[in-house]
Parts: sequence; structure tokens; C-alpha cells
Amino acid sequence: MSEAYDIVKAHYEASARGDLAGMVEKFAESVAWTEMAGFPYAGTYVGTEAIKAGVFGRLAKEWKGFRADPDELIDGGDGTVVAIGHYSGTYRNTGKGMRVRFVHVWRVQAGEITDFEQFTDTHLVREAMA
Repeated sequence: MSEAYDIVKAHYEASARGDLAGMVEKFAESVAWTEMAGFPYAGTYVGTEAIKAGVFGRLAKEWKGFRADPDELIDGGDGTVVAIGHYSGTYRNTGKGMRVRFVHVWRVQAGEITDFEQFTDTHLVREAMA
């Protein structure tokens, strides 16, 4: 597999361990992280600190056992990797759990993650939050 594939795989492995430093280790300085419109944390976050505060920190605070588990990683070549998987977790304020499919599109250049875009069923996530 390609270097891009290995970098994205390592991100998910770090996530599964709860290793935030490992998750962001290969982020480019100006990495752009896009959460889908309709998702609770929708928008594009630029830079590691913005992503940690706007996405990862909120997920850890608001969800119990939140996970993003890839079922399949696809090496698209030219630094593009696609992950197909599922989110799971329990929203702390409601006690409701969810399991929702996702597709993540990653772009890696010169050994660093430069872009991430999420696609998911935002309605199912919001149902757990209501």
C-alpha cells in the first residue's frame, strides 16, 4: 500500500487507542477538516488546534465511547484514501446510542494529511442527541 494509506490507517489506529497526539501527528500545518453540513460540528476547521477544539474535544466531552471505526480503507492513488466505516457512541445528555455509517475522504501530500472530508447520515446522529 502507499504511504498515504499507511498514514490514514495509523490515524484510525491512534483513534482506537484514544491517542490524540498520534491522531494529529501527521497533520499538515494548514490541514483542512470538513464535517458535513447537518452534522453537529459542521464546518471546516483549519489547523490542528482548531480541529482538536472544534471536533475531537467536543466528541470526547459530549459522547461516551465515541468511535470512528473504518471497515474498509481504499487507496485511491495520488495521495487520496477513502475510508468506509461506522461511528458509534452514546450521547451523554440523552443516554441514547447510535451506530451510523460514514465515508471519509483523505488527502495526503508530502507525508502529511492536508484535507479530510466527512460524509454521513447526519439525521441518525442528531436522533441520538434529541
